[in-house]
Amino acid sequence: MRGTLDRIEDGQLAVILLEEEQREIVLPVQYLPKGSRVHSWFEIVMDGEEIISIALDEETAESKMNEAEDLMQKLRSRRRSSRFKRE
Repeated sequence: MRGTLDRIEDGQLAVILLEEEQREIVLPVQYLPKGSRVHSWFEIVMDGEEIISIALDEETAESKMNEAEDLMQKLRSRRRSSRFKRE
């Protein structure tokens, strides 16, 4: 399954949002792969509630970043073509 690092609480706990299951898991930051940061994506293997492995997923991270940039560009272009005048 895939998940994204949503936040780090108190510098000790990593909160990962699991995309498919629409839930979160919390684990100590020392269990994150090297190079992890907020908004990093992971490929996670679990057995029940136990994390078997967690690895950075650079491909998903890049894809999600491109989607966000495309959306921002569309929003900006709509703003410029608005029929309402700015004051």
